[in-house]
Amino acid sequence: MSAAVRPESLATVLGGRRGALDASIPPVAFVLGWLVSGNSIGWGAAAAITVAVLLGVVRLVRGQRVAAVVVSLTAVVAAALIALYTGRAQDFFLLQVLANIASALTWAASILIRWPLLGVVVGTLLGQKTRWRRDPALLRAYSLASWVWVAQYVIRVVVFGVLWWGGYVVALGVARTVLSWPLVATVIAVSGWVLHRALPDGHPGIRHPVTESAPSAPRPADEHRRCPR
Repeated sequence: MSAAVRPESLATVLGGRRGALDASIPPVAFVLGWLVSGNSIGWGAAAAITVAVLLGVVRLVRGQRVAAVVVSLTAVVAAALIALYTGRAQDFFLLQVLANIASALTWAASILIRWPLLGVVVGTLLGQKTRWRRDPALLRAYSLASWVWVAQYVIRVVVFGVLWWGGYVVALGVARTVLSWPLVATVIAVSGWVLHRALPDGHPGIRHPVTESAPSAPRPADEHRRCPR
């Protein structure tokens, strides 16, 4: 089996630890601001937005795309506005619950229609476009591994949903941190292992889709036609 299909190779392709860590900091800032100010949503929102802006500047300096920074900042501002509008601190995490519901449904649907999102993401990052879909073994492996990602979003929906429903603001902040990079790292490792195990022996790996069948042996009639008379 090629080294390209080892579980850790998926982590190399996907990366993402820095982004997951950065995404968990504004919610923690919200909770800290809310606690220090005596449960003031306004102070919590201000703390989260301020930290998100600072992180955005740092990410831009590191060379990340402006669009990605704007999306991250917009999500934090939207979460803060929702909490300010409803007057409930736990609603800062409502977007997180809804986003994970949407992600779970999207990933599950992608598997059912035979366009597993793990294959789409990895294939794009490797510059393969849709060539991986013409490899039946790789398509099946990506489909199986994508269910691990569905499970990740379901876990978040259950945990965040229960805590949000109960109004446990501090616990939501803790869960937002624990279920960011630690969970993502676990999912990458497990889905990489599933991908590795699902590929048949001798497959060249995720970097080399098998898109052409081996040439078949010539039939006797063909051999006869090619023989000189």
